[in-house]
Amino acid sequence: MNDRTPHQPQPAPRSASGLTPRPVPQPLALLLTPEGRALLHEVRDTDPARELAVATRLRREHPAELVSAALGQARLRQRAAAKFGAEDAGRMFFTPNGVEQSTRASVAAYRAGRLKELGVTSVADLCCGIGGDAIALARAGVRVLAVDRDPLTAATARANAEALGLAALIEVREADVTEVDTSGYDAVFVDPARRGGRGRVFDPEAYSPPLSWAITAARGAPRAALKIAPGIPHETVPGDAEAEWISDGGDVKEAVLWFGTGLPAAPSRPGPGADSGSDSEPDPGPGAVRATLLPGPRTLLSRGLPDPAVRPPGRYLYEPDGAVIRAHLVAEVAERLDGGLIDPTIAYVTADEHRPTPYATAYEITDRLPFNVKKLKALLRERQVGTLTVKKRGSAVEPEELRRKALPKPHGSASVTVFLTRVAGAPTMLLGHPVR
Repeated sequence: MNDRTPHQPQPAPRSASGLTPRPVPQPLALLLTPEGRALLHEVRDTDPARELAVATRLRREHPAELVSAALGQARLRQRAAAKFGAEDAGRMFFTPNGVEQSTRASVAAYRAGRLKELGVTSVADLCCGIGGDAIALARAGVRVLAVDRDPLTAATARANAEALGLAALIEVREADVTEVDTSGYDAVFVDPARRGGRGRVFDPEAYSPPLSWAITAARGAPRAALKIAPGIPHETVPGDAEAEWISDGGDVKEAVLWFGTGLPAAPSRPGPGADSGSDSEPDPGPGAVRATLLPGPRTLLSRGLPDPAVRPPGRYLYEPDGAVIRAHLVAEVAERLDGGLIDPTIAYVTADEHRPTPYATAYEITDRLPFNVKKLKALLRERQVGTLTVKKRGSAVEPEELRRKALPKPHGSASVTVFLTRVAGAPTMLLGHPVR
């Protein structure tokens, strides 16, 4: 029997507000002890496949509860590296929900930078989670009140502020956000919980707290940003808010409702070969719609253009970035490309000339076929295709199913991209390859 016990947690320090935080919940308290921190360092690179053997060995020298907590935290840190980077993730503390729901560091840094450009020096971060946004704000030099009602989540956010050397700028408070006075802060940031006991919540009024409460809180602050699901219907966006959809590396991450904006957008520096259209137009503030692409940032503002005309497929097909599609800015991209839609209900833009743009990926189209698996299979064999990429929009066919049927085995080294879509309402396959 192992009679060792971990070092007891030190008395909780007094917060910036002068209030003594509540005791740190177990098992986080165990990990914050010297023994816990040493064990975390020891197991940091543990292969999940070897966890049982490692746990058996470590339990000979450490309490089972501490070993379990350390290995579980190591697992979470490995998962969190994709969002926070290996260096920060290796120092931070996580909960399973925190890893799942926290903002990606690059997105949080962009938003913090924009708040800084708006003149914000202090933010009340409501529903702060494990502190991802608070960390980005503090690194931008913004003072933060981070609030969460869950004891473990609040304690984790506090541990992260300390682990990253940001405790002087981040005050973490365990409280109900609806009862917190935010009048002393330049801005409010709200990230309502969008998951319940049965999974993801799609009704904004089922958020915790409800979106209507968050909007009321935002309107009571000089400036505010509300993080919401990117699938929010446009008709639910308040008229006095700016709506922004953000993607990172081509993946749509979130939407944000901004209140109290009206300054120029974040500067955007076109890269080599980028389109020459201005991406840093003045921000019209309330009612504006924008799509922002990271890294960059590159921001495309709505100009209220009508839907593009429908035309036959040209030599090039453009797949707009997901943030552009979610923001309903396909028309703005089509105008830049002098292009049109292949179908009135499909967000693929076609054009006869190649015009590089950061807002869409270009493909050169080589073939247009009615949907027919046998014909596609024969064509792939004839062209010695070994790699088939399948994309779809407006088709019920699953890409993996088509890949399995059309290319059961490689025929050579060539690669092809096939788009399963509709052209003027007819199921169609467009074959091509990305423009390099």
